[in-house]
Amino acid sequence: MQAIRATRPGGHVGYVGVSHGVELPGEELFFSAVHLHGGPAPVRRFLPELIGLIWDRTIDPGKVFDLDLPLEQAAEGYRAMDERRAIKTLLRP
Repeated sequence: MQAIRATRPGGHVGYVGVSHGVELPGEELFFSAVHLHGGPAPVRRFLPELIGLIWDRTIDPGKVFDLDLPLEQAAEGYRAMDERRAIKTLLRP
């Protein structure tokens, strides 16, 4: 609601991904005249270029990943993200 209240009438608020445990007061949203849009991230569009930048050490993804696990523990990485114990898991071979 903070983003919606900070947006002028007729403005747009966008989000990426699936919201969990979020409730919005319908009447306030309706009378705010703010457009709320969301959907999946266009990962496949950007992923090849980003992987190349990471591989070449042009960018450091360290600020994105907050859990580092070996590839064999991929299931634990997904579980940690699902349970909100991690934002993003970096899996290493």
